[in-house]
This record gives sequence, C-alpha cells and structure tokens, in this order.
Amino acid sequence: MGKVSIGVNMEYVRHADKPFEWAVEKAAELGYEYVEPWVHWGRELMSEAGYYQTVSMLDDPYRVKRACEKAGVKLSGLSSHTPLCKPDISGNYLKQAIRFAAECGAPVVNTDEGPKPLWTTEEEDHVLMKYTLTEAAAFADARGIMIGLEPHQQYSKHPDGLDRIYELVDSKAIGINFDTGNSYLSGHDPIEWLERVKDRLVHLHAKDISIQQSEDERGKVTGTPAGCACGEGVIDWKKVIDVCRTAPRDIVLSVECGTIEQAQTSIENLKALV
Repeated sequence: MGKVSIGVNMEYVRHADKPFEWAVEKAAELGYEYVEPWVHWGRELMSEAGYYQTVSMLDDPYRVKRACEKAGVKLSGLSSHTPLCKPDISGNYLKQAIRFAAECGAPVVNTDEGPKPLWTTEEEDHVLMKYTLTEAAAFADARGIMIGLEPHQQYSKHPDGLDRIYELVDSKAIGINFDTGNSYLSGHDPIEWLERVKDRLVHLHAKDISIQQSEDERGKVTGTPAGCACGEGVIDWKKVIDVCRTAPRDIVLSVECGTIEQAQTSIENLKALV
C-alpha cells in the first residue's frame, strides 16, 4: 500500500511575481510537505530578476536543495516538460533535467510528448519519442531517477495513447505522472484512468477543474496549465486518494493551481482527506 503525501507545483506563484526561494518558503508556511520546482534551460529575464519562480538548469542544483532544506520541505519531482516529439529540443533538455534532479534530490522528472512538429506523421513522431526516451532512460536509470510521462498533448490525451508512449521503451526508469485535470478535460473518467496506470504511477498532478471550465472546455482540449483549488471543482479527491493508496509506490499529490489563495484552499481540503 502506497503512502499519499501532499505537495505543490511552483505554478501556484506564477502570477505573484516572486522568486523561487520565496515560493518554497511560502509553500512550507501553507503546510505543504513537498514542492515541485519548474526548471528551464539557459537564462530568463524575469526569473533572473526575482520576479518569476522558475530555476535555470545552469544554476547550481544545490540552490534548490538548500532552499528546500531551509524551509523544511522535500522535493516530489521537477516539472521539466519538453516536447518528446522534437529530439533536437528534448534530447539534451531532458538529460540535463535528470542530472539536475539527481544533484538536487528530486526523485522524478515530469514531461510529456509536447506539441508535435508540423511536418511529421504520427508514426514518425513515435519513432522520435522512442529515440528521446531511450537516451533519457539510460541517464535516469544510472542515477535512480524516474521519468514521469503525463497525459497532456495530442497522443497522450487518451489511455491507449499514453500507454503507447510508455511502451515505446522497456525501462524501469519510465513511469506515469498522472494529471487528474488533463485526463478529465480530454473527456475521460480520471478515476478509471488512474486505476489503469496505478501500478506504473510515480507522481500525480493534483489538478481540479471548475464547473465553468468543464462546461466550456471538456472534450475540446487536451489539458490546461492550472486548475482551480482542489475540492472546489469536479474531481473526486477521496477516490483519487483511495486509488493512490493501492499503488505500489508512495505518491505525492502535487497541487497544480494558479494562485496562492487556491494553494491554501487546496491543502486545507486535501489534508482533511489524507
């Protein structure tokens, strides 16, 4: 039986104009046990100036480690999404994220197939993804890091499509980062889908969807950047937690919401269930 813990994706301060260290301290203040940082390649103006929460992978990974140790929180994983269908982008990016995760202490790097190239066929895209994941899995396996594949884009928007990506490479380093909100918006039952992948589950994006967004977008999109506060939307969190407790691994519910206020409401509602 897996242990279920609560964390927060750093997206919750995306509109607050605050730096990474501030976001980690705030997460701890709100009562979160885990955080999931965003990482990027190169240098980016707003985060360098302290107005954005992402961390460059050109920085010292111990920056992330020290911030978490100071705040008394742990890392559930890294949000390191990169388009697997585009190996010219994702190949080195994902391998760098795995190195970064190994040094800062994050057990999982999360990604998805991303927007596809305009000129490739579906079969070609899966060959490209196999190339990227084969290279990345070798890096991850050697370092004890898991790659979490998320339902988010054109091929992973349904259970069979996500399974096909997962099965491209036979590696114990590849698992599933399930997203409750994306799976719901793509038109599927998130509880049934979660049951299907629970034995491969390594991380979970706890994303709720408001009734208004559900009415406007369900069946029309493959995902959304952030949801509403957990417990204020359509997702049955008791059932989500019950399924996660039957998974073979310990699972962190990494809350994906858009504001600090939603993060506070989310942990209050989830703690009552966990």
